[in-house]
Amino acid sequence: MERPRPIELLAPARDAGTAVEAIRHGADAVYIGASSHGARAAAGNTLADIAGVVDFAHNFGARVYVTLNTLVYDSEISQVENMVCGLYRIGVDALIVQDLGILRMDIPPIALHASTQCDIRTPEKALFLQDLGFSQLVLPRELSLEEIKAVRAKTAVPLEAFVHGALCVSYSGDCQASFLATGRSANRGECAQICRLPYDLYDGAGDLLVKGKHLLSLRDMNRSAMIASMLDAGISSFKIEGRLKDRSYVKNITAFYSRTIDSIIEQSGGRYVRSSSGTVAHTFVPSPEKSFNRGFTDYFLCGASARTASVETPKWIGEKIGSVVSCTGNRTVIRSDKALNNGDGLGFFNADGVFEGFRVNRTDGHAIHTMRPMALARGTVLYRNHDHGYEAAMDGDTASRDIGVVFTLRPVSWGVALDAVDVRGNSITVTAECVLSPAKTPQYETRSRILNKLGGTIYRMKSVDDRMGDCFIAASLLTDLRRRAVAMLDRAQRISYIYDYRRAENHDSECPSKELTYHDNIANRLAAGLYAEHGAYGNAMALETGDNLSGAGIVVMTTRYCVRREFGHCLKESDGRSWKGPLRLSSKGFDLKLEFDCADCRMRVVYSGKKRDNS
Repeated sequence: MERPRPIELLAPARDAGTAVEAIRHGADAVYIGASSHGARAAAGNTLADIAGVVDFAHNFGARVYVTLNTLVYDSEISQVENMVCGLYRIGVDALIVQDLGILRMDIPPIALHASTQCDIRTPEKALFLQDLGFSQLVLPRELSLEEIKAVRAKTAVPLEAFVHGALCVSYSGDCQASFLATGRSANRGECAQICRLPYDLYDGAGDLLVKGKHLLSLRDMNRSAMIASMLDAGISSFKIEGRLKDRSYVKNITAFYSRTIDSIIEQSGGRYVRSSSGTVAHTFVPSPEKSFNRGFTDYFLCGASARTASVETPKWIGEKIGSVVSCTGNRTVIRSDKALNNGDGLGFFNADGVFEGFRVNRTDGHAIHTMRPMALARGTVLYRNHDHGYEAAMDGDTASRDIGVVFTLRPVSWGVALDAVDVRGNSITVTAECVLSPAKTPQYETRSRILNKLGGTIYRMKSVDDRMGDCFIAASLLTDLRRRAVAMLDRAQRISYIYDYRRAENHDSECPSKELTYHDNIANRLAAGLYAEHGAYGNAMALETGDNLSGAGIVVMTTRYCVRREFGHCLKESDGRSWKGPLRLSSKGFDLKLEFDCADCRMRVVYSGKKRDNS
């Protein structure tokens, strides 16, 4: 029979505590930023913190990946080399990399994963990165199931794909909009998220088509209903976005997807197995609707569709909880079948269509009292985006994860032996010298109770095979055997843990993009040399290096999302041309021109060259 394919649920962590909670709640791996060069500048961590995560994760066979997915300048190469050496030394399993110059640095043979920032749109690009020695490929969020299958057919390494969280409107790694508009580069972990701003949309004649809407702000991804289809397409690692999300979010979403994946594996007939070990128990019912989201989309997994954007607001609206009956001063009476809590966060859309939020000071039946007077019209729909009771519960211990162990207690010629076999495959034996004598009372229940005292460890006794009959064994001796067995299991896990290592490079592989452009994000001499070695030509550097900054006319985004399609004006439809091009977006002092490649069903966003007024 074919061996089961290991399946990985990969959760985000902004800090060490969140990483530990992700693993407790069912993650098979976590990704976390180091002190620099992660794509979230605000989510850095020290080597000591990451080492603690590694020690905890490896108990369960869970992996720890560190994000090194920004561009590296020539002046930073030595710094990055030193950081990678430190990460390798503490046992990090892999680096998630964007800058190909890292493959030419003087670093240990740590496994490398190609970040989604590498923009792996085609099977040819995927094969090239595999040939460079990457152990895992993180595919773009935009790929359909059929496109994933095409990549799988061309490659052999595990494929990773996002299943939940915030969406970038542009192909990741190929967005220069933030850098040109604000000086903050997404490829350096400092994205200003100009896609979340409100825009006015103008036609070619300068007439206003849409005013003040968040036209580039996408909904959040939720592919929980498509996990089985993604498995069939070839995905092995399912990634949750959110290295800036809070601990409650990570707990809830990790738990939800862990349960979803477990259910699919149980019904797979042995085709799949979780890549880590341990039994997870949650004290709550996970629900994506309880955590931050902008509404959900599966985002082109099954083809193009409208209703991909969250044009009204980039904020979390939350769950609809009712409507206003009356409002006088600080007291508002609402019609709702939901139980409200003191401290809940509620919101509504005002007369201008802007979402406003406020805090509930206290509740009184169907009435809520606020700190400030409100002026809410009768019938105003209210939403809850902060459930104080739920969040309070999530602040506590909400999950446990343990390793099942089977004990065998048996006599040997010099005393007693305790065998222990755990679900990770570790098997050890500890023995003690003693004189065995008959007991006056039955001993099985007493011995089982002593061996089962595993509190304070990650172990849980699944069963005990007690072959000692009516022999008496002192409680202190059994306790010592149990403690020694636990310590030996821990040691066996550390010794037997299997690391992945960087794969050999195929130096004969040719780069699929022969002529280099700024879209290839070359920021240092090492990356330029690698591309040259593999047959690419040209000296175009990343915009962040200061080259190619010509201003107007630079394509700063390419996206499968289409403003025309979102508003029912696709050029392939009969009424699509009622919006006369070229279309233009304007927001806070800069313009973006929209170009439509209908043959390939893509939208390009072109920067006008105007500078943003940050005053």
